Amino acid sequence: MQLATENYLTQVSNWPTTGRHILAQFDENSVVVYQAYKPEIGNFAVSKGYFGGEFSLNRMSWIKTNFLWMMYRSGWGSKTGQEVILAVTIKRTAFDEILATAVHSKFIPTIYKTQEEWKELVRRSPVACKPPKNIDYPRQTPTKCLGYYAMANR
Repeated sequence: MQLATENYLTQVSNWPTTGRHILAQFDENSVVVYQAYKPEIGNFAVSKGYFGGEFSLNRMSWIKTNFLWMMYRSGWGSKTGQEVILAVTIKRTAFDEILATAVHSKFIPTIYKTQEEWKELVRRSPVACKPPKNIDYPRQTPTKCLGYYAMANR
């Protein structure tokens, strides 16, 4: 998928003003997510076209659909182990599975009946969802962004 770009001010004027939405570049077959990696992993992936070398499926991996939010969370590529930000195209079916299996990383009483039920779901799910945060810095809006991470061998 070719990355599409658009002026930020133009784009933000078309965003929903309330509610929770996933803002992403996607088509019927794929979704673009952003991930931060240490240089050894990111540079390997860029040069080879696939993940290898020090990459491990057993490590937690955050994905975000918003490039600027990933840049902000990675300290604009300055945090240790997060210096290389990659746009990764994943299958739409895989992204949909991530959404379907995600469990919130914190107990939310309006979603889960009991803490015990939530803890069991967390234990069984390979995917966690962080509570939403405002992504439109510095302008504060009610629009929220979800961050997902997958953990192998939980």
